Amino acid sequence: MDLPRIFTIRESGHRIHNPLTAEKFATLGASLRLDPGTTVLDLASGSGEMLCTWARDLGCTGVGVDISTLFTEQARARAVELGVADRVSFVHGDATGHVAAEPVDLACCVGATWIGDGVAGTVGLLQRSLRPGGLMLIGEPYWRRTPPDEETAKDCHATAITDFRTLSGLIEQFQELGHDVVEMTLADQDSWDRYTAAQWLTMRRWLDRNPADEMAAEVREELTDEPARYARGIREYLGWGVFALMKR
Repeated sequence: MDLPRIFTIRESGHRIHNPLTAEKFATLGASLRLDPGTTVLDLASGSGEMLCTWARDLGCTGVGVDISTLFTEQARARAVELGVADRVSFVHGDATGHVAAEPVDLACCVGATWIGDGVAGTVGLLQRSLRPGGLMLIGEPYWRRTPPDEETAKDCHATAITDFRTLSGLIEQFQELGHDVVEMTLADQDSWDRYTAAQWLTMRRWLDRNPADEMAAEVREELTDEPARYARGIREYLGWGVFALMKR
């Protein structure tokens, strides 16, 4: 049970596996006005940067669950590095269907709504772990500008234009699911660059070290094609944000 290897090669140098920067996550955490001791469940927690830094800066406690062996190891190491290993823990496992043993104050899925087969299912999954009146965080793409054609949508790693909604459409979907949107933090082109462009140097360094690896041809193809595809597609058309929700 693990992520496809191409993903961990591409993002092995990342602490944050989405297009928010550390500064934006700090701003988001402060905006939520979390009390010290706030309990958090973070599904698809990646390398644990959000949970670890919020434990350090805001006094949160919690558990992260992620399917990646590498990212779980990185999260545990980060907790030790930041001195919060007594407040947060990380479980290697499939976040799909994971429900906390006890209700939490804040339930999160930041950028992995496939664990609930989409936004609606993920909202339902997180709600099962959330105490009454608690906060939910969902990270999700949206169209910043609607692509002019399906080919451009595929440059954004979508299968079709209908894969994503506009920002207003996504907010309306949350409302239709019975939740108020009470905060949001959005990526911009600079933070997209820091997430995506940083992968290219990681891939090139990996190729230089591993020319005979069975993955080398796939990594080489991605490094050759991805920069121009990113400039044509994601950078111009795709937005991404983290949305704080409260059930009505």
